[in-house]
Amino acid sequence: MRLLRLTGIATGFLFLGTAIPMFAQREADKDKQEERRGDRNRGEKGQGRFERGAPQPGQQPPQARRQEQQPPPEAEQQQQRQERRQQQVQQQQQVQQQESARQAEQQRQERSRAPQDERRQQQVQQPEQQRQERERAQQDERRQQQMQQQAEQQRQERSRAQLEQQQRQQRSRSTQPEQQSRRQIEPQRQYPAQQRTQQQARSWQQQQGWLRNGGWQGRNNWQHNRARHWASDHRTWSQRGGYGGYYIPQDRFRLYFGSHHPFRLRARPVMYMGYPRFEYGGFSFLLVDPWPEYWSDDWYANDDLFIDYDDGYYLLDRRDPQVRLAVSVVL
Repeated sequence: MRLLRLTGIATGFLFLGTAIPMFAQREADKDKQEERRGDRNRGEKGQGRFERGAPQPGQQPPQARRQEQQPPPEAEQQQQRQERRQQQVQQQQQVQQQESARQAEQQRQERSRAPQDERRQQQVQQPEQQRQERERAQQDERRQQQMQQQAEQQRQERSRAQLEQQQRQQRSRSTQPEQQSRRQIEPQRQYPAQQRTQQQARSWQQQQGWLRNGGWQGRNNWQHNRARHWASDHRTWSQRGGYGGYYIPQDRFRLYFGSHHPFRLRARPVMYMGYPRFEYGGFSFLLVDPWPEYWSDDWYANDDLFIDYDDGYYLLDRRDPQVRLAVSVVL
């Protein structure tokens, strides 16, 4: 923008410098033509007076008329021409001064506008910069929160693993006498023959006979069937008054059940009558005990499980064999 203005100003000065000498030259030629025309007129008038003779009465003498009609001397004409030239030069100088003043005013206005434009630009940029700073601050805060959450989760997992290990050690110490006595009795224990009909087993199942003597009350979803304190929440079948459900035939039990037949559940058990239900070995089982609070949520899919019989049916995890979860055959 400034380059265009400076180019226009230089062009104006160049035009004025060329036009002034041309104008002065035309004025000088015009003055010379007037002088030649005056000399020719004076010659013609003198010849006419010579032919007419003496002046008529009441007329001025020819000499007086010649003095009146005689043009101003050459020096006066030159002075007039110089005065006109000076006036022209003064006018040109005034025009140049006005143009210079106008240009100076434009430059001053541009200089005064420059800080204003810069301030406006800064004002426009400030909200965007503030928005970007706020976004960066929010991102940093979110990253910090995520890091804190991850650290908290890791801490909880470590504490849960430590608690699980401690509980396993305590259970192993507390169950050692029970296991020893069980091993002593186990050679004499035999798998019972089928003692009740399917109708009797269905009746016991409908009455929810596993709830006797403080058995675990079913919940409406998988997570709610997780124990808070498994040691006090679970019950053995002896504590419930014995197992009253359906018995698996002995030949089928030997083929698919016991510690030598582990399996994994590929899908989470579904809820039935408020308890988790799963299928295995051609039979349907109901988990009537809560699962320990220190087990992972997907233990059924990642751990090797098996079903065994003692005073009733139990689901066991090879990773934690001291925990026995009471299960009932569902018809």
